[in-house]
Amino acid sequence: MESGESAHIIYGGESLESKTVYYWSVKIWDNHGNVSKESETAAFETAFLHVGEWRAKWIEPEQATAVEEKPVSLHEVIKCKTVAPDSIDMKPCQYIRKNFKAEKEVKSARVYATAHGLYKLFLDGERVSDIEFAPDNTVYSEYLQYQTYDITDKLAVGEHTIGAILADGWYAGRVGLTGDSCQYGNMLGLLLQMEIRYADGTAVMIGSDSSFKSLTGPLIYSDIFVGEKYDATKELTGWAEPDYDDGNWKAVREAEYDRNALVAQYGEPVRVCKVIKPVKIYTSPKGETLVDFGQVMAARVKFSVKDAVKGTKIILEHSEIVDQEANFLNNILGRYKNQTDTYICKGGGIETYEPLFTFHGFRYLKITGYPGDMNAAGLEAQVLYSDMEIIGNFECSDPRLNQLQHNIFWSQISNMLSIPTDCPQRERAGWTGDAQIFAPTASYNMNVAPFFKRWLRNMEKDQLPDGQIPNVVPYLKAYHPGNGLEGMDTHCSAGWGDAAVILPWTLYNAYGEKAILEENYEMMKKWVAYIVRTAENDNPDNLGEVTPEREEHLKYMWNTHFHFGDWLTPSVSFNFETGDVDMIQSAYKTMDLVPSFYYAYSADLLSKMAAILRREADAEYYAGLNKKVREAFIYEYVDNKGHIKTNLQGIYVLALKMGMVPDMLRKNTLEKLIEMIHDNDNKLDTGFLSVPFLLDILKEEGRLDLAYDLLFQEECPSWLYEVKMGATTIWEAWQAVLPDGKPTSVSYNHYAFGCVGDFMYRVIAGINAAESGYKKIAIKPEFDSRIASARGTLATIYGKVISSWSIEGHLVTVNVTIPANTTADIYLPGARVPGVTENGAEIARVPEITNLEQQGGKVKLSVGSGEYHFSYQI
Repeated sequence: MESGESAHIIYGGESLESKTVYYWSVKIWDNHGNVSKESETAAFETAFLHVGEWRAKWIEPEQATAVEEKPVSLHEVIKCKTVAPDSIDMKPCQYIRKNFKAEKEVKSARVYATAHGLYKLFLDGERVSDIEFAPDNTVYSEYLQYQTYDITDKLAVGEHTIGAILADGWYAGRVGLTGDSCQYGNMLGLLLQMEIRYADGTAVMIGSDSSFKSLTGPLIYSDIFVGEKYDATKELTGWAEPDYDDGNWKAVREAEYDRNALVAQYGEPVRVCKVIKPVKIYTSPKGETLVDFGQVMAARVKFSVKDAVKGTKIILEHSEIVDQEANFLNNILGRYKNQTDTYICKGGGIETYEPLFTFHGFRYLKITGYPGDMNAAGLEAQVLYSDMEIIGNFECSDPRLNQLQHNIFWSQISNMLSIPTDCPQRERAGWTGDAQIFAPTASYNMNVAPFFKRWLRNMEKDQLPDGQIPNVVPYLKAYHPGNGLEGMDTHCSAGWGDAAVILPWTLYNAYGEKAILEENYEMMKKWVAYIVRTAENDNPDNLGEVTPEREEHLKYMWNTHFHFGDWLTPSVSFNFETGDVDMIQSAYKTMDLVPSFYYAYSADLLSKMAAILRREADAEYYAGLNKKVREAFIYEYVDNKGHIKTNLQGIYVLALKMGMVPDMLRKNTLEKLIEMIHDNDNKLDTGFLSVPFLLDILKEEGRLDLAYDLLFQEECPSWLYEVKMGATTIWEAWQAVLPDGKPTSVSYNHYAFGCVGDFMYRVIAGINAAESGYKKIAIKPEFDSRIASARGTLATIYGKVISSWSIEGHLVTVNVTIPANTTADIYLPGARVPGVTENGAEIARVPEITNLEQQGGKVKLSVGSGEYHFSYQI
């Protein structure tokens, strides 16, 4: 191929066959005629390319039908106390086994498996893989992943046993805001197909069918929310080994389900990615045995016990906080939000336990019933998240900002367990608004492309026929209108449903993959079409006089139905003295304006994406739609001074970001925003949807100083207030811990407000994508006297970008690394062309530097790939 492209090359070879390994390598010719060596050989393997290749049967163990817990109202959730696990009607986990024989020498062997529920696979008593929570959290009825396991090296000639354990998981267990169950079904099931190819060219298939057997055992229950109970006195020793006597095991039954939803695993699975040891084990003033791991996280706890008496019950309770006296305090409200694991000892020798099918959001562990010295328990927290590559890092001279970056990263990994969630304890739901807000920051920290692409595929499956995008994906029953959230009269909300448009745009800019736009284009169009119809056909009550001119504008105003608005606007939703939170008030205060902001924004982004995809008519239509929405908003809500009817920082930020004020009045709108910030003692007062744009709007409008003032603010509400109060993650509410140290009952692990992370990468470190996917890079740091040095790294698809700078006295040094097959524009703040050197030479004399120019107080220059070292005086 004669091309300068080295990323996102679409395969164009011969037709692929199912269940086949393909090998490939690369050789590169440069523009000077140089030829590289051939790369190391790489490989990929196909799974089933046709649904008819599934010959195994769905099987279901003999089991009681799961009890369906109905959704309850949000007020009931808040009022009700956590229910004791043993008083809940819980289902035991199911053990399944099948003996088989490898008749000859094995050349290759694969197991393809999935489940209704969660499953773990075993061969001859050993786990087949380190994958956790398979088959992932998806829209099971429409998008059910199966996993492929290579067991070739495990199959010698002779007898073997394949086994699996099933648990309720997201399929049948308790999930979401209200902890209701049976989202997709009430019976656990397994689909498994093993294909063995012998060295002599013959093959055999062993599929799940009625010859498999099942039994319940030590896992009395295992639930995503409630926790897990394991009774070691009921262990089935050797249950997945060939010589085990399964005479009392029961036959499974074959079941019929539509297989068109089956898809091969896409994106990284969940794994134990980090292990954390306790920083402190202590006895609280109330006499409780508590363990402090020093970090809020999503994890499970592993421990050992020696020579315990048979039947000894050890209970592990998890929480993110302790009270002011360091006693255990459960900060998560609602039924079934127990976060409690129970282990019953079998007695004698060393016993080691780690939960199989649950995880918890916590920092602190309360242990009851442990016999002996806790320091000998070998306690460790096994941190769980989708095993994405960590590609970015930010650090600077200010330890507070470094801690903020730490907090952002830990909230990211805590809330990227299979899907992007709001929090890893109370809801664990795929809130669309949270995800679109945080996605730019997420894409700096990790390679989130496959993770989010999979979630977008589930979003498309959950999209309603009329185009609505549910507020959470997968769409749980608790979030349907009339269930958990009072006031919800539709399935969607502005800024949340718009994730269908915003997230593909974010991913395209971060990774440069046009296919992301193609794949989601119809979903985006359907969403915007829903907004268009709603705006045209629905009008709010009490409109007053409607002139013909106003009537025409009203067709482009999206201002009916319930919306979350600029959710969690501090001055509206928080009492900073008592810690009380009334989240819904932000919605009521702002939901008449916010939808039109996002109507315009989605139309604008969709116009840009249509142009990229060369759909010119669509691009023109959506650009025109954006213009009409902006004109209608200005007509209805903006006065002749550039002021907007609702005096909140967030409303002004969104208006400036979305172009919802006339250009001639933009300066007035900005001045009003600045006035509100000053009146709030230089503290932010922006909610969910406006926080991501706050600092950038100030920077772009010439007030970088004020943007930095807000970033460095330490009084509540602010990012560094949380740091000052000891946060190790990002909080749901700015005042989660009051100034006197009193904790409140909110989530301490919500990544949404961590969206400031991309500002630190882009503005402080200076790493920007000048073209999508970093084919062209802009290194553009912005200095502030409170930061003496900063460094950012980002592994793009082309290679690693590094931008670091330091100021010592008047001497500035800027070091930059640009990867192969890319170019970069570099901006040097405070520099003058005659005074800048690159690696000791005057920049005007360096042949690799082009387009050198003075731009006001900055020097701009262009470079190709390589390492560059600039120095100058300021």
